[in-house]
Amino acid sequence: MKIYLAAFLAAFAASFILTAALTPLLKRLKAGQYILGYVKEHKDKGGTPTMGGFAFITAIIVLAPAFYGVTDRTVNLTLVIVGGFMFVGFIDDFLKISRKDNGGLKPYQKIIFQTAIALIAAVYCYVNGLTRLEIPFSGGLEVDIGAWIIPLAVFVFLATVNCVNLTDGLDGLAGGTSISFLVSLGIIASLRVQFADIFCFLGAGALAAFLIFNANRASLFMGDTGSLALGGLIACLAVFSGNALYVPIIGITFVLSGISVIVQVIYYKRTGRRVFLMAPLHHHFQMKGYSECKISYVYALVTALAGMLCLLFL
Repeated sequence: MKIYLAAFLAAFAASFILTAALTPLLKRLKAGQYILGYVKEHKDKGGTPTMGGFAFITAIIVLAPAFYGVTDRTVNLTLVIVGGFMFVGFIDDFLKISRKDNGGLKPYQKIIFQTAIALIAAVYCYVNGLTRLEIPFSGGLEVDIGAWIIPLAVFVFLATVNCVNLTDGLDGLAGGTSISFLVSLGIIASLRVQFADIFCFLGAGALAAFLIFNANRASLFMGDTGSLALGGLIACLAVFSGNALYVPIIGITFVLSGISVIVQVIYYKRTGRRVFLMAPLHHHFQMKGYSECKISYVYALVTALAGMLCLLFL
């Protein structure tokens, strides 16, 4: 328990210092977020510094070797993957700022990178025998799926990275939800003595510090720099620890974000009408009159409750 508390507190301190230093720097560089005009509730947020994810992701990357050492290949691959997603997110944010629009990288460019990274992670799992999956609500039952880990891992990476990215639409939403997810997964991993345990508490601590700056009203956004890397981190920890099947359960709010967009687009193209007032789902709730704080709180709470439900059956 002490090592988990140490990881949380160390990441919190490092992330707080980095975020506090980064925020005024981004303001001076005029690295402000471009806000889409159709989200009227966000019209006064234009120019808020973005790319804040660089701070909490850097804290995780720097501290992980201190707790795990520098020889663990799975840990090192996780750091490379997370750093790679952060770099792509940075390019996306940089293009948006330089062009003064919300374009960034093309969707196909993001998918190509995400698929390439997912394949690397999937093949690594197969080659190194990380092919066992724990079945949720089974009391610890595991199955070895062998080569099927490759398509499953690719799907988990693509789904998780994009759903976390879509959830990053309100102040504190992605950060608060991810803290609940990481703490839940961290407890599961600690009880199973899996490598993801310390990583989860490092991530939770780093995000907790970032929320000081990102909670409503946010003085800093994580941007794609943070959301893509955060999705990559969650996918790595779940897949490499054999807990991939917990992602859609504990991460139910991430799933709802992704599904709401898919349903909205398909239904609109077929009928010309909308299922939701706006997608992703959190914008639908916002259009219904719910405050950002309430939506973010409920998302984090639902995630925490889903995690508790999973813990009951360990």
